[in-house]
Amino acid sequence: MEMVPSEENQLVPKEIENASEEPRVLCIVQDTTNAKTVNERLTLNLPASTTLSKLFEDVAHKASYVNGTFDLAWGKTGDLGSLDPSSETSLTEAGFEPGKRNFLQLTDKDGEQPRIASDESGTAGSSGLDDSSQERFIGPLPRDGTVGCSSDYSSPSYSYSSILNKSDTGYVGLVNQAMTCYLNSLLQTLFMTPEFRNALYNWEFEESEEDPVTSIPYQLQRLFLLLQTSKKRAIETTDVTRSFGWDSSEAWQQHDVQELCRVMFDALEQKWKQTEQQQFSPLTADLINQLYQGKLKDYVRCLECGYESWRIDTYLDIPLVIRPFGANQAYGSVEEALQAFVQPETLDGANQYFCERCKKKCDARKGLRFLHFPYLLTLQLKRFDFDYTTMHRIKLNDRMSFPEELDMGPFIDVEDEKSPQTESCTDSGAENEGSCHSDQMSNDFSADDGVDEGICLDSASSTERVLKPKSSLTFELFSVMVHSGSAAGGHYYACIKSFSDGQWYSFNDQHVSKITQEDIRKTYGGSSGSRGYYSSAFASSTNAYMLIYRLKDPSRNAKYLDCDDFPEHIKHLVQREKESEEQEKRQREIERNTCKIKLFCMHPMKMMAMMENKLEVHKDKTLREATEMAYKLMELDGVVPLDCCRLVKYDEFHEYLERSYEGEDDTPMGLLLGGVKSSYMFDLLLETRRAEQVFQPYKPGEVMVKVHVVDLKTDTIAPPVSIRAYLNQSITEFKQLIAQATELSAETMRVVLERCYNDLRLLYVPNKTLKAEGFFRSNKVFVESSESPDHQVTFTDSLLWKLLDRHGNTIRLFVSLPVQSPGTNRTICQKVGGETEECSEGSKANRNSVEAILEESTEKLKNLSLQQQQGSSTSDSQKSSDTSDFEHIESPSPSQEPDSSSVSAVVAVDNRELENRIRAASGGSGEGAYSDPETQFPGEERSDSEVNNDRSTSSVDSDILSSSHSSDTLCNADSGPIQLANGLDSHSITSSRRSKANEGKKETWDTAEEDSGTDSEYDENGKSKAESYYLYFRAEPYAQEDGSGEGGQKCVLVHVDKRITLSAFKQNLEPFVGVTSTQFKVFRVYANNQEFESVRLNETLSSFSDDNKITIRLGRALKKGEYRVKVYQLLVNDAEPCKFLVDTVFAKGMTVKQSKEELMPQLKDQCKLDLNIDKFRLRKKTWKNPGTVFLDYHVYEEDINISSNWEVFLEVLDGPEKMKSMSQLAVLTRRWTPAQMKLEPFQEVVLESSSVEELKEKLSEISGIPLENLDFAKGRGTFPCDISVLEIHQDLDWNPKVSTLNVWPLYICDDGAVVFYRDSTEEPMEQSEDERNELMKKESSRLLKTGHRVSYSPRKEKALKIYLDGGPVKDPGQD
Repeated sequence: MEMVPSEENQLVPKEIENASEEPRVLCIVQDTTNAKTVNERLTLNLPASTTLSKLFEDVAHKASYVNGTFDLAWGKTGDLGSLDPSSETSLTEAGFEPGKRNFLQLTDKDGEQPRIASDESGTAGSSGLDDSSQERFIGPLPRDGTVGCSSDYSSPSYSYSSILNKSDTGYVGLVNQAMTCYLNSLLQTLFMTPEFRNALYNWEFEESEEDPVTSIPYQLQRLFLLLQTSKKRAIETTDVTRSFGWDSSEAWQQHDVQELCRVMFDALEQKWKQTEQQQFSPLTADLINQLYQGKLKDYVRCLECGYESWRIDTYLDIPLVIRPFGANQAYGSVEEALQAFVQPETLDGANQYFCERCKKKCDARKGLRFLHFPYLLTLQLKRFDFDYTTMHRIKLNDRMSFPEELDMGPFIDVEDEKSPQTESCTDSGAENEGSCHSDQMSNDFSADDGVDEGICLDSASSTERVLKPKSSLTFELFSVMVHSGSAAGGHYYACIKSFSDGQWYSFNDQHVSKITQEDIRKTYGGSSGSRGYYSSAFASSTNAYMLIYRLKDPSRNAKYLDCDDFPEHIKHLVQREKESEEQEKRQREIERNTCKIKLFCMHPMKMMAMMENKLEVHKDKTLREATEMAYKLMELDGVVPLDCCRLVKYDEFHEYLERSYEGEDDTPMGLLLGGVKSSYMFDLLLETRRAEQVFQPYKPGEVMVKVHVVDLKTDTIAPPVSIRAYLNQSITEFKQLIAQATELSAETMRVVLERCYNDLRLLYVPNKTLKAEGFFRSNKVFVESSESPDHQVTFTDSLLWKLLDRHGNTIRLFVSLPVQSPGTNRTICQKVGGETEECSEGSKANRNSVEAILEESTEKLKNLSLQQQQGSSTSDSQKSSDTSDFEHIESPSPSQEPDSSSVSAVVAVDNRELENRIRAASGGSGEGAYSDPETQFPGEERSDSEVNNDRSTSSVDSDILSSSHSSDTLCNADSGPIQLANGLDSHSITSSRRSKANEGKKETWDTAEEDSGTDSEYDENGKSKAESYYLYFRAEPYAQEDGSGEGGQKCVLVHVDKRITLSAFKQNLEPFVGVTSTQFKVFRVYANNQEFESVRLNETLSSFSDDNKITIRLGRALKKGEYRVKVYQLLVNDAEPCKFLVDTVFAKGMTVKQSKEELMPQLKDQCKLDLNIDKFRLRKKTWKNPGTVFLDYHVYEEDINISSNWEVFLEVLDGPEKMKSMSQLAVLTRRWTPAQMKLEPFQEVVLESSSVEELKEKLSEISGIPLENLDFAKGRGTFPCDISVLEIHQDLDWNPKVSTLNVWPLYICDDGAVVFYRDSTEEPMEQSEDERNELMKKESSRLLKTGHRVSYSPRKEKALKIYLDGGPVKDPGQD
C-alpha cells in the first residue's frame, strides 16, 4: 500500500479512491516571510473540492496570520505565479494533484510581512525573545537568495531565533544593493540621530532650483521619511546612490564607512551652501560643522625657554590607534587610546626642534590638545594597518573596550596653559591669526555657535562652554558601526540605541532586531590563541570600527519629530510617498494578474520579416481586447485592418501554428493561456490576411507545412507558402492540397520533403500517409511541376536534386580583401560542373570580360616571374616544392610535363587554369556534373542525429511507423513493393547531402601539418584535391555599412558551396586578390574580432556558416612541413627579459644555421638588428624561461621537436659560442653580495658535466671567492627568479648536500637554470629600522613591477567619490 505524509508528518496509508470517497490533496507550505520560520513546514490534507479561498483561510488559521496579508505561490516548479486568494476554483482545477505532495510558498504581500492574528499574538510573541538564556543575534545575516554565509561573516554563538518582525521593532531595514552594507550602516546611524534627522526635515527642497534626482539632501530626506513611515520590511537605497552620481557598478565596490562619512558630509555641505533659502541656509549649510566638528591645538614647546608654537586644527572624528607601531601590546580601552592620542612626545637628539627665541636647536615637546569637543563625537578605531614584513594590508582584531558613557573632561585643555612665553601661533583655519591667548581664542568660537531651525544648540559663549565642569562633557554612546571580516573584505552593520526608549537594535541591512548590552560587549574584539605579532592578520573577526557619542545635555538633546510635528512641506512629501506606494501596490497587483507571453507577427510592410515583441495582457481581458493590444503593439494601424488580424497559438521553435481560437473572442486570456505563469511553453502569433481572404481554422492535430516552389527554368526557389495538413492524409491528397495553394498541376508535381537539414526525400508513393513519410509538427517541402524531361531522370541525377543540393549547401561569406586587390568590381559565377559565367546583377561597369581577366592575370604572372628571378636563390628542394604546388592544377586538357624552371611551370600551369576558365566562360560544358550522392567529403562535422539520417528512414520515421504501419496501407498487396522490416517499402528514395568523414577538424592551426601529418594539396597521383564538382562560387562587390572599411579595404560578398576545399576556394579568389593562391593567406574572423589563419588546404568550408567573415592577407601561405614561429629576444639583465622580435617560418628538415640565415635579413629590416651569424644563438622558450640551446647543426623535427604556435628565444652573445655539444650544460649564475645588500648581473657558466664540484670551481674562478667559502642555491619560480634582497639570505636552500645537479632538490637537467651564489664569510649589512623599512618599500615596489612574488593580490579598490553634478564624465577614449 502506498504511503503519503499526513498533517503530522507521519506516513499513513493512501486511501483507495472509489466512487464514495473523495480524493484529498496534500499541501506542504513553506513560510518564507521570516527567518525563524523559513525551515518550518505547514502541512494540510484537504479534499480535492476545496476552493482556493478556503485554502487561504486554512493556511491563515494554521500559520496564525490575518487572511489577506500574505500570498501563496507554487514552490518547486518553474511556475512561480501566485494563487488567487478570492478564487472559487477547486484545488484540482487550479493544478493541484491528488495523492501527491503539492509544495507552496507563503510570501510577503506587497513587500509587507503578514500580520499576526490578534488571538494568536500571545503565542506568536512568546518566541523566547524575553528569555534571558536566549542567545540574541547581532551578527551579519546571510543575504537573501544565498545558502549561507562564509566563516568570515558568521559566529557560532549567534542565533537566528531572535530575529524580530518589523511590527515588533517598529523599524525598517535597508536593502543591500550588492556590497553597500557600509552605506546602510551610516544611513541608519544618521537616521537615528535626532538632531540630524530633524534638521534635514526642516530643510525644504525647491524643485525649481535643482533636479530632485540629483539632489542628495532631498533623496536623504525621502529615505528618512520612508524609514519612519513605511510599512515595508526594507526599502531600497538606489535613489540615494543615484543622487551620488553612482551607476550600478558602484554597488559592487565595498568602501570604508569612515571614508564614506567624510565624503558624504562634504557633499552635503557643498549642496547646502548652494541653496538660496535664506531662512534655512545659515545653520543648514553649516550643519555638519555644528554637529560633528571639534577643534584641537597642535603645538611644539621649547623645553629650555618655554616658547610655544601652535596652530588650531578642526576635526570631524578622532582616529584612535589600536596598537602602537612596533608594540606587542594593544591599548585595552578607548580611554587609554585617547590618553595616548594627547600624550606629547619629546623631540631630542637628531630630532631636536629649532627654537625661534633661542635661535638654536633645542629639546622640545610636541603634542595635541583638545580645545573643543563636538556635540556628536565620532571615534574611529584604526583596525586596518599595513604589515611591512609581509607587505600585506591587515586587520587588527585586538580587544578594545569602550564605555557606554564617556567622560571627556580629562582630555580637554581647560586652562590652555596660559603663559607669557606662548608667543607664536598659527591657525589652519586662518581665523585666529596673531592671537596667542586662550581667552581670545575661545571668544572666536562664539561666532560658530548659533541657533537655527531643526537643531537645538546652546547659545552660550564658547568660553563658558570650554570652562564648564567636567560633568558637562559626559557623552553617551548611541551608535557602534561593526566590521566583520578581514582586511581583504567583509561586512558592515550598525548597533544603534534609540533615544525614544533606550533600547539597542541591530540594523543589519534589511534585518532589524533587538539586542542587549551583552551583545554590544561582544563587539570589543579580541582573538583566541596567540600566533605572533600579527596574530590575526588574515583571520576574520567581528568588532567595533566606529563609535558615535552624543553629549548629555538635557537642554540641547533633541527628540525625534513625530508625524504630527512635521513641517508642512514634509507632510506634503509624506502624502506623495503614500500615494506613490499605493500606486506601486496597485501596479504590483496588476503585474501579478498580467499574462506575459511572446508575440510574433509576419509584418506585411517590413519585407515579411518575423517581428517579435512581448504581449502583456491582464488575465481578465478578452481575446478581442488582446488582439487589439497586439495590433497596436505590432504597429499594424494603417497597414492592415483590425478585422483582418487574429491571435493564434504558435510554437516559434518548430515554426508551428498549434491552433486558432474560433468563437472565443469573449473568452478571458487567463483561461485561454492556462493562467498567469512566469513562462509559457508556447507563444502567440498575430496572423494577418488580405481583405478577400478568409482565415483558415487551425485545429489541434494538424501539421504545418512550408511549401517552396522550385522553378527549374530560372534556377530559383520561391519563399515558402504555409499550408496545414493531417498526418493521416495520403501523398495524393497532400498534392491536391498543395495544388490549391500554389495553382500548380498535381499530375506533374514532384514533392521533396526535407526531413532534417540536408536530408531530401522524394514523396512519390501515392497512397502512403504523411505520418509514414516522417512528417512532424513543422515541415519543409519543395515542389516542382512542369513537363520537363527531368521527371524521367533518377532523382539523385536530376536537375531538381542538384538545385536543392546547391541551395542547401551554399553559404554566404563576407571577404575583406587587401588594399592592393585589383579585381573587386568583378562578379564571377562558377557553376556546378565547372561552368563560369558573368552574373547578371549589377551594371556593365562592374564586370570584366574574359579577355580582361586573361590580360590582367598574364601581366600578374609576368610580374611574379620577374620577382622570383630577381629574388634570392633557394635550394633545389624548395624549387621542386614550388613546382609541385602549381603543376597539378586541374585542367581538362592532357597534363603537360613541367618545365625544369619553377617559374616556367608557374606560368604554364596558371595559363592552363586560365584556359579552363575561358573555355567555361565561352560556353564549354564541364565534365562530370556530379558523382554518387553517398560520396564522402573530408572535413565535415556532423552530429549523431545526422548520422542516423543517412539511413533509409529517420528516427522520427521509425518511431512513427513502429506504431502505425499496421493500420496504414502503404501499398497494394498484389502489385506493390515489398515492405521492409522497418515499415518502409523498397521503393523509398532518400538522399543525404551530408558528408560523412573526418569530423571535428579545426582550422585554427599555425602549421600546415599536425601530429600524424596532414596531406598536401595533392593526392598520390598528383591530382589536385581541390577538384570537386561542388564548385558553386559567386562573388559580387559589397559595401560595408560603415563605409569602405578600414584603410580603404574592399570587400566581396561570396556565395559558395561549403563542401568546396580551402584550396579550391583560394583559387576562385585569385582574380579578386590579384596574386596566386600561394601568395595570400585566409584568416577566419570570430565574434570577438580574433583572427585565426585557415591553412588546411584539403579541408572543406563545412565549419563556416552564413555571414561568417574572412580576411585575406598578402603573404606566403604555409606549405606542408612548415611552421609559423614567434621569435623573442632574451635579455637576461634587463628589467623585461623577454622582448618580441618577429614572426617567421621554419621548415621540417631545415638546420638551425639555415633558420638563422633566413632570420638575419628579417631582423635587420624589421628590428634594426644587424647581427653576425656567429654572434647570436637560438634556444628553447617555455613561457618566460630560457631552455635548451640549439646548436647550428641541429635539424628541426630530427634533433629538435617543433610544433604549432612555437616560440623560440634569440640571444645575442658577448663572445664566441661556448656551447659545442649537447652534453654541455649552460647555467645562468648571479652573485648575492650581503655586505652591499644587492644582486650582481647574470653571468653564464658552461659546464662539461652535471657535477656540483665543477659548478663551484667555475663560480670560484669568475668571482674570486675561495672554494671553501662558496655557497650556492637554485633560484625559485620563473626566470629571472626574482627574490627580495631581504629574504634571499635566509629563504633559499643554500649548499644542498648533493654531488650532482640532476638530483633532488636541484633537478638542473637542462640549459637555462638560475643559480645564486655568495661568500659564506660575508655578513649582511647592518641597517637601522628606518633604512630597513625604506628598503622593504623599494623591494616591494620592484617585485610588484616585475610581476614576481605577488602571492597576495587583493581586489583593486576604486576611489569613493560622490558627484555633485550628476555623475562622472567618462573619457570617450576609454572602454
